[in-house]
Amino acid sequence: MTRRIAVLAILAALAGPAAAHHGWGSYEAAKPVTVTGPILTSKYENPHVTITIRGSDKVWTATLAPTPRMTARGALAQLVAVGKTVTVFGYPSTVEKDELRAERITVDGKTYELR
Repeated sequence: MTRRIAVLAILAALAGPAAAHHGWGSYEAAKPVTVTGPILTSKYENPHVTITIRGSDKVWTATLAPTPRMTARGALAQLVAVGKTVTVFGYPSTVEKDELRAERITVDGKTYELR
């Protein structure tokens, strides 16, 4: 019985983070958007880096890649610092207003693929 409880506890611990992570099905891949503007906020943390960008028509929240992938591609925290001007190409959310999933980001003339 003790072993069964231990196994259930391990499974519950592993399921928590997985349940908290979202899928990409709630983004409109058929309607890509490009947003250019200054970064207003930046969170370089897991599960995904997020930034807000003042676009020409509104403020967007962009969900970027997880920090390990950002780092592996050379997109370090200072790259998405507040005040930097960026261009983000991605797909708008069908659930969250003014939010998008970024496929790529261009900063200082260099483009970083995020997927």
